[in-house]
Amino acid sequence: MSVFGKIFGGGGKSGKGPSPQEAIQKLRETEEMLTKKQEFLEKKIEQELQTAKKNGTKNKRAALQALKRKKRYEKQLEQIDGTLSTIEFQREALENANTNTEVLKNMGFAAKAMKSAHENMDIDKVDELMQDITEQQELAQEISDAISKPVGFGEEFDEDELLAELDELEQEELDKNLLEIGGPETAPLPNVPSTSLPSRPGKNSGVMYKLLITNFQ
Repeated sequence: MSVFGKIFGGGGKSGKGPSPQEAIQKLRETEEMLTKKQEFLEKKIEQELQTAKKNGTKNKRAALQALKRKKRYEKQLEQIDGTLSTIEFQREALENANTNTEVLKNMGFAAKAMKSAHENMDIDKVDELMQDITEQQELAQEISDAISKPVGFGEEFDEDELLAELDELEQEELDKNLLEIGGPETAPLPNVPSTSLPSRPGKNSGVMYKLLITNFQ
């Protein structure tokens, strides 16, 4: 069985591979394990370096052994770095593939839903329906316009006749106002005197003028 087969838990009797989610989870667990291994090796490298420095002048053999162990740890660390890069690349590719699969699945589901929604639709029927809607809207507008117009409940009058009657009423009102301004009926004028008036104004002319004025009033 391959290493990846062990990681993904495959190779069973059923032959059914893990789901993308399961594989991604396994890869993340492996990354976490290797990251902890990295931290451990980095600490060991630092310890061996300090040991080599400490025994460099006192115990050369111990210092050399510490440097050898340091080299082995560094080599392991490099291998882990390469393995992490490979696992990270595989995990990202698997996540992208899983995302694409889900997207395509949802798009297919939406396409089926749209097909089901349009299954009982006929473009000709849709056109007829839209025409009916347009006609009904126009009819509703005509009804609204008709309702909004003022009506006389069947009574029609000649406008010229009404204007003539209005003019008569205005004229009667004007005549009435003139009579009120003129006062009561005018008193009858006095009779013309039988005696002839003098040809020249004399002493009695002023008296006659006053008399005439008094009678007119």
